[in-house]
Amino acid sequence: MGWSFPLSPLVTTITIVLLLCVTLQTKVVKAFPLYTQNRWIVDGNATRVKLACVNWVSHLEYMVAEGLGERPLDGIAKEIKSMGFNCVRLTWPIYLITNDSLATLTVRQSFNNLGLPQAISALQVNNPSLIDLPLIKAYQDVVKGLGDKGLMVILDNHVSKPQWCCSNDDGNGFFGDQYFDPDLWIKGLTKMATLFKGVTNVVAMSLRNELRGPRQNANDWFKYMPKGAEAVHGANPDVLVIMSGLNYDLDLSFLRKQQVKLSFSRKLVFELHWYSFSDGDSWTTENPNQVCGKVTGRVMRSAGYLLEQGYPLVLSEFGWDLRGTNQNDNSYFNCLLPLAAQLDFDWAYWTLAGSYYLREGTVGLIEVYGILTQNTTLPTTTFLLQRISAIQLPYRGPGLSEVEAHKVIFHPLTGLCISGKLEPLKLGPCSNSEGWEYTAQKVLSVKGRNSTCLQAEGEGKEAKLGNECSVWEIVSDSKLHLSSKINNASDVCLDVDSNNNIVTNACKCLSGDKTCDPASQWFKLVDSTRKST
Repeated sequence: MGWSFPLSPLVTTITIVLLLCVTLQTKVVKAFPLYTQNRWIVDGNATRVKLACVNWVSHLEYMVAEGLGERPLDGIAKEIKSMGFNCVRLTWPIYLITNDSLATLTVRQSFNNLGLPQAISALQVNNPSLIDLPLIKAYQDVVKGLGDKGLMVILDNHVSKPQWCCSNDDGNGFFGDQYFDPDLWIKGLTKMATLFKGVTNVVAMSLRNELRGPRQNANDWFKYMPKGAEAVHGANPDVLVIMSGLNYDLDLSFLRKQQVKLSFSRKLVFELHWYSFSDGDSWTTENPNQVCGKVTGRVMRSAGYLLEQGYPLVLSEFGWDLRGTNQNDNSYFNCLLPLAAQLDFDWAYWTLAGSYYLREGTVGLIEVYGILTQNTTLPTTTFLLQRISAIQLPYRGPGLSEVEAHKVIFHPLTGLCISGKLEPLKLGPCSNSEGWEYTAQKVLSVKGRNSTCLQAEGEGKEAKLGNECSVWEIVSDSKLHLSSKINNASDVCLDVDSNNNIVTNACKCLSGDKTCDPASQWFKLVDSTRKST
């Protein structure tokens, strides 16, 4: 694998982490529809609902959700739920609902027209009830199947013409492009919103994925996006309306100068995308700490600031090359997770299925970001599930002030947190983490335990709890190193050894060096009001 941290000692914690997540998710009773309350999404009881979603592709030429040829819909929905997700961002093309010649095609006919007899045979085995349904009815059945397992759905208009997304010249990028007729787009949004009116697990509609290309501009964005929002709300006032930005949904900075004006309130959400390639090859050509500081600053300036202005923000696409050999992805993911934990925003991982029926001319193309295996039977890697489990549950928000505000010490490389309940100190599930306090004197103490604070004993030694408090500075451009001086001389940083014990070692990669990996020493102090379970 591409990371330097030894993984085998962590495996025993995975089942505990996931069971805790699933149990806590299913205990939340949601009163639909959902609303916005300042920067939070809440249910009818004004209690925070955190959307922890996975993307499920259904916008390619055949317009059928990926993986249904490999496994029954019911089994896939159960798998999504068992992995701790509570939501699916289900993609769709405008032509599915506006082009009658396509919408009335059966699933069988759609695959047959593309020369995919093997997909027909596989669907006949695993989902025979779908094979002769019109495409739009099959899409409805997928939504229902997800709802039957308690999964919320975001209907994401990915493209107009069904095809793989995205490029600057694919005709689907911006209003006025070859396949992006604004009037047809509004018609499609209206028909889709109407079709799913009263379907309670459909909680949101995303107006358009990744606006892009040479035509893109803020003036046309403000001209058309509010029209799309009004069309959706007029047809179905029970769904949240999600707006994307410009430049492949990397840029929402233009909203600093002008706000969106709508006839309705408490329903507007914005979305952001962020991949390692969003920043070129910086993660492998520059120092990881410096890149992390630079990139998180960009994310906050381009979109994160909306949280401070009182709007919910969904990171609706991010992902990780699960082969583990892409160092660019490995470093990026180590930086993304602590920001996601601290901002505590809603999100959707890209993507669910491990392969495609047909993508860009290749039958059975493998999806290296796919959370399920090629045959959609098992998670590609349980290590990913462990890591994202730390951000699946909310840390704070309306109705979640269960305990006094505190910190959890999050270790993004593993998705675990420092537990103050054991000696020696170890990593454990964040849902069961001890609450910490970071004082004005830069002391890390266990919340509610008098004179119990974190002590650095020396390089290569285990950190301990005691009453001789070390001073912990947050250092490096990434703001993810916790550093302390030993005997007022040498600096050490909090670290994790191969047995999951919390230790201190010489600080790594603070600047300059682009070849070293600081991830074992990256920790984030995350604000929380959630009770330990």
